[in-house]
Amino acid sequence: MRLSVIAATALISLAPALAQTTGSINTSAARARDATPTPAARPANSGFDAFVQRLWPLAQARRVSRATFDSAFRGVSPDPSIAALTRKQSEFTAPIWGYLNSAVGGTRIPRGRDAAAENAGVLAQVEARYGVPREIVLGVWGMETNYGSFKGDKDTIRSLATLAHLRYRGDFFRDELLTALELIEAGHVERRELRGSWAGAMGHTQFMPSSYSKYAVDFTGDGHADIWSSTADALASTANYLKGHGWVQGLPWGLEVTLPERFDHRLSQASFSAFASAGVRRADGGRLPGSGEGRLFYPAGHRGPVMLLTANFDVIKKYNSSDAYALAVGHLGDRILGRPAIQADWPVQAPRLDMAGTRDLQRRLKALGLYNHDADGRIGTGTREAVRQYQLRNGEIADGWPTPALLAKMKSGG
Repeated sequence: MRLSVIAATALISLAPALAQTTGSINTSAARARDATPTPAARPANSGFDAFVQRLWPLAQARRVSRATFDSAFRGVSPDPSIAALTRKQSEFTAPIWGYLNSAVGGTRIPRGRDAAAENAGVLAQVEARYGVPREIVLGVWGMETNYGSFKGDKDTIRSLATLAHLRYRGDFFRDELLTALELIEAGHVERRELRGSWAGAMGHTQFMPSSYSKYAVDFTGDGHADIWSSTADALASTANYLKGHGWVQGLPWGLEVTLPERFDHRLSQASFSAFASAGVRRADGGRLPGSGEGRLFYPAGHRGPVMLLTANFDVIKKYNSSDAYALAVGHLGDRILGRPAIQADWPVQAPRLDMAGTRDLQRRLKALGLYNHDADGRIGTGTREAVRQYQLRNGEIADGWPTPALLAKMKSGG
């Protein structure tokens, strides 16, 4: 009887668990991100109380009883720490090499190997049933709560209500709050058990309430999908989530590759055989897969590591829509299984755009008709593709990586 919250809450300081990354807030997250968030103001209790009262008809329409509703909100007030947390999102702002060092460094790999050994039987059964490799499930578990060592200690109803009252990401958190009430009403979880991250993510692998409703699994067969206390239920629920979002069995999430000299960077997405014919090679010396297709990804530009990603990378991003997060999950899983670290050097000394510069660049790309999202200063898929199209127009190496030099060229009318 546990609530599951496949989300993540912003990796805030990348602290011990790296858990709680608001990026996942799962499939709805993409739509939620596109909505223009209301600036996070300090909540006032009077306005909050009125907000809670306005929720009642919506909860009633979902067949939540008045007794459940009143019990859920008894003594609940806004959490003043949450507004500040909404402004910290390391997956989008930290240098990716620093993010990966924190995510995959320290004890996370040896702890992951211990977790793999301790749960070998369950992981084998989960992999056989859902077709999701154990290393990916372990990578998510390690990223979200450091293998269950820190699952969050905030009151979930209070967290969701605070974010909903702030109108952070539109109606997303309001709907998650209402779903949490439904779960209490249906007996899936006790009110006192609803504790997790500041963004409402809960359990070993940080599910949101809506994700629990759709994907939580009672793998142990005890009558409850318990993603808080049951490691087996949590790992199976995670695999079920990834399978439900389109995981392709037998396809890797991605590979580090090397490019030949004078590589034609216009080749971006193609079959593995086409990449092999173009001289693309695996960095570890192995062969590219014999079937399937991928796309090139330059996490820090063409002077850094180059990855060949597959559709399964995008499935991981359904958990958390950050490229950095998905890369960390895949790489952590690889390292747990003894595969090599990323081999190419990161361009740590290269100049980088700050958030203000990235916002400026996004506005200019938008004026050129290449970018149709908010200028938020975050380097995501939309920004990378817009930069790539600009580079193609101007005969540059199309790596999709925004740099100060690129912004300077745009400012000069180049």
